[in-house]
Amino acid sequence: MAAVLEVLPASRSPVFRRSSLPSAAAAAAVALAPTSFSAGGWRGADIFPEIRGLRIGARSPRIASASISRRPRAVRGGIVCEAKNAVIEVPDVTQSTWQSLVMEGNLVLVEFWAPWCGPCRMIHPTIGELSKEFEGKLKCFKLNTDESPDIATQYGIRSIPTIMIFKNGEKKDAVIGAVPKATLTASIEKFFEW
Repeated sequence: MAAVLEVLPASRSPVFRRSSLPSAAAAAAVALAPTSFSAGGWRGADIFPEIRGLRIGARSPRIASASISRRPRAVRGGIVCEAKNAVIEVPDVTQSTWQSLVMEGNLVLVEFWAPWCGPCRMIHPTIGELSKEFEGKLKCFKLNTDESPDIATQYGIRSIPTIMIFKNGEKKDAVIGAVPKATLTASIEKFFEW
């Protein structure tokens, strides 16, 4: 699963000339630019100091043609996101685990979703963030309505994503649609015992 963590407009990526560095150094400079390239005073981290989880990587090599050019070639870097674990995966709840995870839980948030639902995929990272933010106070799960239609029918789910909050096994609130995080946070905080 991928998520847009932050959008940052940037000019073209830096160009390294192979002629200015030995070939092994050029490859290393492109692969490790954000942390190690300092020849000529340029450091990749200086370009995007506030961004973590990104590196500047070389594009795939192209097959060389039969004629060899004597012109110095430039290796252009591309920005690659390495923040694979930035999105927190919310555990699934199924018909067989519903009773133990949701009905016997203290404060539980359940996202009713389906794999083909675009807005559901958009709200997954938000549910993951809430899971981490309220860790220890709130348990978050997701229920695939295609795999567990009986539970979806039992709670009258007609639109997805639908987020329901249960307290001590009793349905307390429902939010329909891919809503902002602030909306879900306000809905959750109503049920905390301060």
